[in-house]
Amino acid sequence: MTGKSDRLIGPVNRLRSCMTQILMQGSARLFFLLVATLAGTFAAGADSPPLPPSITTAPLSVDQVVDNLVRRDLERAQALGHYESTRVYRLTYNGFPGDRQAEMTVEAAYDRPSTKRFQIISQSGSNLIINRVFNRLLESEKEATEPEMHAHTLLNRDNYDFALIGFEPSKPGGQYVLAVNPKTRSKYLYRGKVWVDGTDFAVTRIDAEPAQNPSFWTKKSEIRHEYMKVQDFWLPRRNESVSYIRLGGRATLTIEYKDYRVRGSGLRY
Repeated sequence: MTGKSDRLIGPVNRLRSCMTQILMQGSARLFFLLVATLAGTFAAGADSPPLPPSITTAPLSVDQVVDNLVRRDLERAQALGHYESTRVYRLTYNGFPGDRQAEMTVEAAYDRPSTKRFQIISQSGSNLIINRVFNRLLESEKEATEPEMHAHTLLNRDNYDFALIGFEPSKPGGQYVLAVNPKTRSKYLYRGKVWVDGTDFAVTRIDAEPAQNPSFWTKKSEIRHEYMKVQDFWLPRRNESVSYIRLGGRATLTIEYKDYRVRGSGLRY
């Protein structure tokens, strides 16, 4: 009898162990299900965090701001017939395999609807930077003004999603701060924040990063554009781009825009 009992002990213990494991697993699943249910219940019943006062006090909604921005940009583009300006490009690179820097001064001219011309006035420093950075920037800018390409880079709902994240009161109309996210990946699009003038509904500042990494060797890029009003038009004043290179280097590019000469029809809002 004892031998028979001994033979049963092993299977019984294994069965008991198995049942205990099943019950424990079942209890664990039940516990997690309960937690998930409670979390869902309380999350659904919880109050949403209040919007920042800078948004709740904004005179216009994000849709109204974007509608005005798109309309006014089109009106300015149709009214701007020609401009000329002087640009100064500067780039400083620090890192492997050695530090480099260069500077280029350019006379730029624009004619509606999509013609840009550049004349190099002076250049100095690294030929590598001049040939592979400055000259390529000028070619890319010409390419971006082509009608088909231009349509895919406009700041509108076809190319971007918008959210209102702030309003900065000031005279005369304050500034709206929008978060912008591109709908497609392109080296000509960006994600970040834009500031929109509340009177002219023109972009006055952009803090962003490229929607598409421009190069495998570039780990991260930060871009800041500033604009200024010249007659009835908002045109670039300064650009700064900082790129962090995978090998540990850092490149800082600045473009200063000055001496605008503008020709265009008057705008009436």
